[in-house]
Amino acid sequence: MCLAFTPLAATAAETTVTHVPAPPRPGMPAAPPFSAAVKAGDTIYLSGTTDGGAALGGAPADAAKRVLDNLKRTAEAAGVTMDDLVWVQVFSSNLDDYQAFNEVYRTYFKGPLPARAYLGADHLLGGARFEVMGIAVKRGK
Repeated sequence: MCLAFTPLAATAAETTVTHVPAPPRPGMPAAPPFSAAVKAGDTIYLSGTTDGGAALGGAPADAAKRVLDNLKRTAEAAGVTMDDLVWVQVFSSNLDDYQAFNEVYRTYFKGPLPARAYLGADHLLGGARFEVMGIAVKRGK
């Protein structure tokens, strides 16, 4: 029996990889030590972004809006929309904020929601309530 085999290295060599710099955000350094997003073929990996931290304060819904606005800006800078997201990870410094986050989160999508994890974290960078990262797939239009 003979099986056809396509080496993975050949596929990886043909994939175009593009790094997207972080778009300007209030309170963020001009040049963070990472890419805001990396496009590998039609898949876009969006780095974690926070709500700006404790200094900005506000209710959980305010923090959720800030972090999701940041994620949306990054997605758009990478050439995709929130509806192109297929996987989202949410880190929360207080699991009691789950419902407030979800109420805001749903308003960022027109179509089916992406797969998601909502994880508790003892501390987030800068005293943030939320950090969110995701994976999007650029669909042919």
